[in-house]
Amino acid sequence: MESRVAADGIGVVVFSLVVAGILAAIPLPEWAIGLRPAWVPLVLIYWVIAIPHRIGVVSGWVVGLFLDALTGAVLGQNALALGLVAYIAYVLHLRIRVFPIWQQCLSILVLVGIYQLVSILVMRAVQITPWTFWYWVSVVVSALVWPLVSLALSYLRGQRGG
Repeated sequence: MESRVAADGIGVVVFSLVVAGILAAIPLPEWAIGLRPAWVPLVLIYWVIAIPHRIGVVSGWVVGLFLDALTGAVLGQNALALGLVAYIAYVLHLRIRVFPIWQQCLSILVLVGIYQLVSILVMRAVQITPWTFWYWVSVVVSALVWPLVSLALSYLRGQRGG
């Protein structure tokens, strides 16, 4: 019973989301910006799938507002995108949990793609933002790092086997 309480502790969730926010805010060289995984959406998706009774759409919205303030994005841009992604992950969490890792990676590809699409649509609504190939590379990179993120967060959560 004690390990169940520790596994659902909100402190681990907050810690991992703060670390993801820091990773998202670290400045990178111009050539490497497109190669940065979408750390915050990846971590949020993991927690929505792992503990949907504690982390959901409202959590996605709050984390999105935090990310907006942290990165200087249009206020509400990430909140809208992460709220939508959290909702979709919540609806599909029972399916995604039982997928083999390669199918989870495909699910992450779609979810992070939705996040990026909503983000760029909001950016284009308020300013001229070009559609570039490099903007979408981070979606693929995010899907490729999902197994590592999932393994690290499972370890942090206390479930060594996944």
